[in-house]
Order: sequence, then structure tokens, then C-alpha cells
Amino acid sequence: MMDPQEALGPETLQALRGKRALLWLSPAHDPTDDGRDLPYDPSAAQARFERCAALLARLFPELEAAGGRLSSPLSPIPRLRQALSSVGEPGAGSEGAWFLKRDDILPVAGSVKARGGFHEALALAERLALEAGLLDADGDRARLADPPVRRFLGRHTLSVGSTGNLGLAIGLIGAGLGFRAAVHMSSDAKAWKKDRLRNRSIAVVEHDGDYAAAVASGRAAALDDPSIHFVDDERSEALFLGYAAAARELLDQLRAARRPVDAAHPLFVYLPCGVGGAPGGITYGLKRLLGPHVHCFFAEPAASPCMLVQVAAGTRAPVSVHDIGLDNRTEADGLAVGLASPLVAPIMSRLLAGVFTVDDDTLFRDALALEQAEGIFIEPSAAAGLRGPRWLLGSPRGRRYLQRHDLTPVIAGATHVIWSTGGALVPEDIRALFRARGAR
Repeated sequence: MMDPQEALGPETLQALRGKRALLWLSPAHDPTDDGRDLPYDPSAAQARFERCAALLARLFPELEAAGGRLSSPLSPIPRLRQALSSVGEPGAGSEGAWFLKRDDILPVAGSVKARGGFHEALALAERLALEAGLLDADGDRARLADPPVRRFLGRHTLSVGSTGNLGLAIGLIGAGLGFRAAVHMSSDAKAWKKDRLRNRSIAVVEHDGDYAAAVASGRAAALDDPSIHFVDDERSEALFLGYAAAARELLDQLRAARRPVDAAHPLFVYLPCGVGGAPGGITYGLKRLLGPHVHCFFAEPAASPCMLVQVAAGTRAPVSVHDIGLDNRTEADGLAVGLASPLVAPIMSRLLAGVFTVDDDTLFRDALALEQAEGIFIEPSAAAGLRGPRWLLGSPRGRRYLQRHDLTPVIAGATHVIWSTGGALVPEDIRALFRARGAR
């Protein structure tokens, strides 16, 4: 195996160690690779969401108007495009249309994590009820909300390691279905996120160490108790496919907005990345649908670029940000992950176009810029992708990517989608601190 420091190269390694923002392009990326040879089928998750829609509408009043479908708006952000494109090189970032995919206001849980978390909980509830003879294979899934089924599911615990958002999603869907729920968190995770979980009667188990340590503790506890189902954010195929199902929703919304995606109208998607499950699943789903016409980039904190480091190392052996001298300490706590998902990283080594990093000050400034330009507030973790179009269109590496793949002649017709992964549920006093930090 190549040493990760050697694989990164001296220039990139020096920038990473200095926590300087950069754009890294994957040398193994082939835009024509659509991942269809991989053994994952997003349509199965889409079908599960469809047959469970009436159930979700019954469990959550917020979903009644949408018929139980979990979806978020796709919002044009022309004023932010103008604000960010006017910074630095003239015209950089102005080509094409910009949209914000607003999973920060995804109903019920307010983050992208609900897509994967709800899917895994629904899959578990179906399986347990079918095995117990409480549900027929073709039966109405709304029966999973009946008292006898809820009492049966209440013998089981949904457990998860989380920095907050996945824990909230699992806790809410778990409580809705009748499961017990426990969220394993690091002791240095944000206190207000722990309070938010406890205020929803979701058990919080704190651990010394970082996010990876909390996940490892939760996983070990589940191994000792067959009544506990551990939702493994690092390795779960059910989570991955739940996220992948979001690709169809985005494509339908782009069509409704009259934004075609084809050779003359490429799509660029910028996704904040922690352990990699959510952005990896979405990327996989989009590549399955759109093949060479979609180009996905991850946004990672400058202190925690775990997917960049893992993919660049070119090995399945785990490579941590600590291995290159980084400390994994960032205000973007939802993205503060030292090790990338061993399930997702090998897939992204093929499908991911690149990764750009963001320092903490830029996260706060961009979150404030979004609020001032569009009246949209998101927490800094969710704002990580906002610089994506500028990196692609306004940097030498970004322009080389466009030239290499013959995209420069068609870039004026491009669509740029920045995925806002979460943040609408931030308490007002915390919002004030974010605004103050961004205004410095």
C-alpha cells in the first residue's frame, strides 16, 4: 500500500497540514462510470418509501400534506450566486444557475440524515413484523402503527452513534414506530444537540473520545444484546440506499424547474461530507440516473478531510486524518470525522470528481452571506458546499477539470446544486453566535 502522505503529494499534503482551503481532483475519476455494476439498487429504497408513505403520514402530521413522502424544496439562489461570484476573480462562479437543495428543512427531522435513518428504521420494522407474523408481505404498511405491532417493536432498541442529526432522525422515527432509542455521542459533541435529543425523550449515552469512539461503543453494545439494532453510519447499506433514493427527487425537481441534464447541460452537485454515508449515497444515486452528465464534489472541513485522505491513499485499509498530522477539531461538528466510511470510500474512489476543503471562518462567513442574500439560515456544517461553484469555475484546478472533460464550451448551460444537509432546528441563541462569528 502506498503511504498516504506520498499519495497526496507534497503540495497537497502541505496545504492540508496547514489547514488551507484547497480543491483536490480524484485522479481515478471517470465521469462515464455510472456504478451500475455495483450490488446496490436505489429503486428498492424508493419502493419502500412509496409503500410506507401512508404509514409515515399516519405517524407524522408534518407529512400529511405530502402524502407521507419525505422531500425538501429545491430553491434558486441567484442573489447568493451574485454575492459569492463578486468575491475575488471577476466573473468566477457566475456561469449557470445555482440552487440550494434544502434538506435543512426536511420535514420531521430537519436534516439529510432523515433520508437514510427513516429508511433503515422502516426496513427493520418491516422485517421484524413479517418474521413475527404481524404483517403480510403485500400488507398495508400503515398497520405498523397499530398498537399490537408497536408493543412488539417496543421490545427492540434502535441504537446509533451520531454527532446529533442522525441521532435525532433515528430517535424520532424510532419513537414513531414504537422502538426504544439510544444515541451514542462523544463527550465533546455540541451540548445543545444533546439537549435537543433529551428534550425529545431520546436517551443520550456519552463517551470519551471522538465520533469514531462513540460509534465503536454503540456497535459493541449491540453485539452483546440481540434486542438492539445498531444503525451503523459507517457501514450500513440501508442508510446508503435511503440517501441514494434522494437522487430521483432531485431529478424530478430539476425537470419541474426546466433545468435539463444532458451533455449540453451538465449538473454539478456539492455535498458536505462527514463520514460519507449521505453524500456518498446521493452521489451514487445521481450517477446511476445521470451517468456522465453529473459531477459530484464533496466539501470537508480543513481539519477533517477524511474522504479526501482515504480516497487519495488508494487503499481499502483505513487511513485517518490523524495519519497526516491533522487534529479533526472543527466548529463544523456534524462533519468532524477522522475516518471515512469503509463502505462508501471504495465506491467514491470511482464516482467522486473531487473534494474541496473549507476552513471554519469561511463556513461562518458563507452561512451569514446566505442569510443576508437569500434570508435562509443554516448551521455552518450545512454551509460547507456553498463555495463549490467558485472552486470549480474560479480556480486553476477547477478550470482544468472542465477542460479535461470538455465541459468549458457548455458551462453556461450548467446547473449547480448545493446540498444543504441540515441546520433549521438550531436554537435562536446559537444562531446569534453563528451570525456574530460570520460577521467578524
